[in-house]
Amino acid sequence: MAVYAAAAGVLAGVESRQGSIKGLVYSSNFQNVKQLYALVCETQRYSAVLDAVIASAGLLRAEKKLRPHLAKVLVYELLLGKGFRGGGGRWKALLGRHQARLKAELARLKVHRGVSRNEDLLEVGSRPGPASQLPRFVRVNTLKTCSDDVVDYFKRKGFSYQGRASSADDLRALKGKRFLLDPVVPELLAFPAQTDLHEHPLYRAGHLILQDRASCLPAMLLDPPPGSHVIDACAAPGNKTSHLAALLKNQGKIFAFDLDAKRLSSMATLLARAGVSCCELAEDDFLAVSPSDPRYSQVRYILLDPSCSGSGMQSRQLEEPGARTPSPERLHALAGFQQRALCHALTFPSLQRLVYSTCSLCQEENEDVVRGALQQNPGAFRLAPVLPTWPLRGLSRFPGAEHCLRASPETTLSGGFFVAVIERVEAPSSASQAEASAPECTPSPAPKRKKRRRQAAADAHTLPGT
Repeated sequence: MAVYAAAAGVLAGVESRQGSIKGLVYSSNFQNVKQLYALVCETQRYSAVLDAVIASAGLLRAEKKLRPHLAKVLVYELLLGKGFRGGGGRWKALLGRHQARLKAELARLKVHRGVSRNEDLLEVGSRPGPASQLPRFVRVNTLKTCSDDVVDYFKRKGFSYQGRASSADDLRALKGKRFLLDPVVPELLAFPAQTDLHEHPLYRAGHLILQDRASCLPAMLLDPPPGSHVIDACAAPGNKTSHLAALLKNQGKIFAFDLDAKRLSSMATLLARAGVSCCELAEDDFLAVSPSDPRYSQVRYILLDPSCSGSGMQSRQLEEPGARTPSPERLHALAGFQQRALCHALTFPSLQRLVYSTCSLCQEENEDVVRGALQQNPGAFRLAPVLPTWPLRGLSRFPGAEHCLRASPETTLSGGFFVAVIERVEAPSSASQAEASAPECTPSPAPKRKKRRRQAAADAHTLPGT
């Protein structure tokens, strides 16, 4: 399968410092970036174990034409992954000649280290954390189907539908071929942890979107009615954009901006598969978009999910071991960009409601950014109270911060996330009044903005599935 060769190429690129896993996956031109990313990350996580097994089994001596990185990917798939179920082609036949020896060497390694499970072979820092035990959340794409039809399909395939979950404990208890409807996010189904749907026909047809639970909150809480004009300020890779389009029922307009051409190309493919027809993509710096442009005169809703440290994303630890504790310098640079973007968004004259979100755990990128933007617009905007039963709230750094939401694997069964909903206190009487109300939020000149924005995007892309 092409995915194995692509994964080997990414691993080779990471080893030779050509880029990060995420960047190399996006630049690989492989169609299913999520499948490729997952395979590379898992192979990387077990890298030392695979090297030991391959060396002990003498695989590379026996198969001299087999490259080391491809061997590692194939042995991962044989021993620790799917086992070439439903595919593998000539690689399945090649490794089949060595299957018994490879399995014996893996078993011998476990005995030598006194463990019984594959995961126990990992170093402590590489072992899966709470995020790896999260349910597999799948958003039903209502542009192409409905929840009832998807539920019926899975029931016909032998799954047991348990209805809407009543609590997080119901979601934690999922096992086998059972699935539930999320209690908070409409059209979000939950399957047991590690359920792999990347090759599922409903996913490939765009009927299902693989999306983290917390990642569904921004569009859901923005809640633009059909016919609205919406800006998705930092849009790629596009899951939130497709969610917005579903809420709009493809009626209205989404202006989606991102600076990364490759990510926008992948996003265009995702949106086409999802049946999105109301979105206008632009390879542009959101900070360079003029709020006075007549095209955006009817924009009442903005979703701003800017580049961030990604410190709430468990998968980032596989390629950036220190990502949970970014340096003060990096945090300062990111927070500066985030606040400029948020202040810029608040200058759009018809804006009524904005959602600011990050996949960061850091106060500097979350509560501090929101507080700074509100302070620069005194009396014009406020934090809207949302989801009062959500268990994890914003840090108490300023009055009203409790209206913000936080998410974590332990408490909300999702990646680490932050969401703030900002709404205008009262509608502006004219565009000129709105523009005059926020003079301190005027960004710096466009050339410098674009350079800083490109650097921030290069530092912290949003991962697939967010």
